[in-house]
Amino acid sequence: MTLQHIERPIGIGRRDGGNGFGTEALRLAGRTSARILSRYGLLLGFLALWQVAARSGWVNAAVLPPIDAIVAALWKGLAGGSLLGDIAISLQRAGLAFAAAVLVAIPLGLVMGQVRTVETALDPILQLFRQTSALALYPVFILLLGLGEASKVFVIFWATLFPLLLNTISGVKEVDPKLLEMARVYGARRLTIFRRVVLPGAVPSIFVGLRLGATTALLLLIASEMIGANKGIGFQVMNAQYNFQIPLMFAAIVILAALGLIANQALVSLQRRLCRWSSTVG
Repeated sequence: MTLQHIERPIGIGRRDGGNGFGTEALRLAGRTSARILSRYGLLLGFLALWQVAARSGWVNAAVLPPIDAIVAALWKGLAGGSLLGDIAISLQRAGLAFAAAVLVAIPLGLVMGQVRTVETALDPILQLFRQTSALALYPVFILLLGLGEASKVFVIFWATLFPLLLNTISGVKEVDPKLLEMARVYGARRLTIFRRVVLPGAVPSIFVGLRLGATTALLLLIASEMIGANKGIGFQVMNAQYNFQIPLMFAAIVILAALGLIANQALVSLQRRLCRWSSTVG
């Protein structure tokens, strides 16, 4: 047997291996593309239709600008720094109000969920305030606190408080009574039961409240910044609309949507890390 006969099968094997690798890569790319299209296909189609409709004159491009014009305005605002200050002040307002709501609502909800007398005493007034729109109370907050930062932060705090509080109370009450009874049978103290049974059982519901609260904070942020503000993403939306800078207005709206998605995804990731045993994460 010559050296050529020995080397030839090895060369064929290499080519087959290369073809096999290429086929597998194509299959993987196809599966990935199918997953992306199944999840985002409708959104991509909507954006494509928007772009074509605006560029073809099917809609008034001055009112509904094409996607590329919005992206250009967004890039110009971010690269030039004009939108960065608005993002920073908006995050400061919403973050401060959200943190204050967490510090008040979660401890209060844990107490109300466990101590019936506290819940009975506080529930009527909380239900009254919960049914009153925060936007309806915003003029009252302005009268009491002025048009400065305090009234803006407080109205966001007020609206964020109730989703957090109610979900915390609900989470405490939905803890399996059999687990509580088993802990008592084994002689666990009240504080131990709270730490080992009640609190872990309430955490998934608390995270639902956190996600609802984050969404509410951003919604109230927009409304509060449209009244008496000279900085912030909500102000930028209103100011761009007044000056008929429609691409910039849509760019600010895109930033608000992105902030909401980032906040929600961050809370979902944190919940998955803390509640690996729960099947309600998603």
